[in-house]
This record gives sequence, structure tokens and C-alpha cells, in this order.
Amino acid sequence: MQYVTPDLCDAYPDLVHVVEPMFANFGGRNSFGGEIVTIKCFEDNSLVKEQVDLPGVGKVLVVDGGGSLRRALLGDMLAEKAAKNGWEGLVIYGCVRDVDVLAETYLGIQALASHPMKTDKRGIGDLNVVVTFGGVTFRPGEFVYADNNGIIVSSKALPMTE
Repeated sequence: MQYVTPDLCDAYPDLVHVVEPMFANFGGRNSFGGEIVTIKCFEDNSLVKEQVDLPGVGKVLVVDGGGSLRRALLGDMLAEKAAKNGWEGLVIYGCVRDVDVLAETYLGIQALASHPMKTDKRGIGDLNVVVTFGGVTFRPGEFVYADNNGIIVSSKALPMTE
């Protein structure tokens, strides 16, 4: 589906919260949205790996990596698994790597920056907890929409605008 965040903001100003503009689009999909699944982790993408192995149709993985610019929480192999398993996209408050491959993977990916170093796998992190970054709180079961204009969050699913 194609989402246009300015149109959603115009149509539903009382329902949406806009994430501060700090993210860039790294994925092969310029627009994506869905139900929020959260991960809170720091320089350890063990839970990201576990989640992208699961079915993700209609869902967006929101990863609070603490804003770390020292390790990449997503690379080409995990992105390809996420796309294969139907995930709509990922919003990563942290870094990604393998950006040329990510750009060709049919998956929405918004992140702070790219970094070539992978994370350690220590099995540390929290799944489906409330996370806050970019001036917005992300709650599991709520909805996130992203495009090249920005990222918005809503407590309810937003119908497409025309």
C-alpha cells in the first residue's frame, strides 16, 4: 500500500503524532505502514533476528536502539528475511548496513544512518514494550506510517486518503 504522511496528517490531525525529522529511508519501499511491534535493545540485534523470522504481514518492527551510531541493527540478511516473511517495514532508532542491498529489498526501512559494523549477539533486549524516541511514544498494537516525508504514529489504523 502507498501511504502519504502529509495527507494522513491533514485528514487525521487529532489522531497522529509526528516523529522528529531525523530518519532517512534505506529500503526498497518508499512508503509503508502497519501495526507496531517493538523491540528495545542497545547494540545487540538478537531480538531483531528472532522477530524477522516470524510472519509480519501488516506489521512494522519499531526498534529502539538507543540512537546508537556505533553498530548496525539491520543488514542485508535480516532485511531479506523480513521481506520474505511479509513485514511491511522497520523503523530503527539506530543504524543499518549493506545499504545498497537494502535499497533493492522490497521492505520499508527508516533509520538514523548507516554503519558497517555489526552488533554483538548477547540475547539482550525487550520485546513489545513501550518505547519513546523522536518525541513520540510507540506502543505495541498501535500503528505507524512512514514515507519520504516522515514518520507518524496513530493509536488507530488510518484509512487510506485519496
